[in-house]
Amino acid sequence: MENSDPAVHADSSCSPCQACGACCSYSSNWPRFTIEDDAALDLIPEKFVNDRLSGMRCDGDRCSALSGKVGVATACGIYAMRPEVCRTCMPGDVECGMARKRHGLAVLA
Repeated sequence: MENSDPAVHADSSCSPCQACGACCSYSSNWPRFTIEDDAALDLIPEKFVNDRLSGMRCDGDRCSALSGKVGVATACGIYAMRPEVCRTCMPGDVECGMARKRHGLAVLA
């Protein structure tokens, strides 16, 4: 599992996502469960799952598994078992661009 300490990820040369986190704090409806099977969902700690069991628990629009400061240094506390919607959001895609714009960050080329 990826280290969830945002200080470890201050150097964004590994992935632009580690200095961003905008997609993880875009909307409380974003980190939803879609095609995960029960075995995959059972790996996600209960404290991160919403009350409807339909997605990740959020604090406002921010996924509760996200640590760090958006646009500076972030990390996912459940990176290895994150939902499919999180896996399919790629740096520079349309969803990434929407989330980055909402947080006042430059869109990736």
